[in-house]
Amino acid sequence: MVLHYLLLIIIGFGGGVVISGGVFAFIAIIGIVPRLAQKTATQKYIWIYEDAIMFGGMFGTLVMIMDFELQLGNIGGIVYGFFSGIFVGCLAVSLAEVLDVIPILTRRFNIKVGMTYFIVTLAIGKLIGSLLYFIIPGFYKIK
Repeated sequence: MVLHYLLLIIIGFGGGVVISGGVFAFIAIIGIVPRLAQKTATQKYIWIYEDAIMFGGMFGTLVMIMDFELQLGNIGGIVYGFFSGIFVGCLAVSLAEVLDVIPILTRRFNIKVGMTYFIVTLAIGKLIGSLLYFIIPGFYKIK
């Protein structure tokens, strides 16, 4: 029986290492960290970005596998949601940029001006969809 649990622990740990390695490799490939450092002119602090991503991944893993609750309250939840939204937004924009979606769209639709409005509209649409999903109970259920 102990051997069975030991085998499950090894398989679970190995799977977690593979998945987390893939996620962090994906983040590294799309270049989110150097791009953020370049846009904010904080290249000399790039190690802080890298450590924050690493510790965030480790903290997220611990929260998922342990019965752990962090009593943040409403303000803490808002702050957490704000920073999570920033991360997901940066990840989505970096992925779109890597895939050259925005330049292809501007060429195909012959967009010369108003690109800022286009990107802001996409972000607002994402915000509204997220709010509908999380605020309205049962919104996401198919009936």
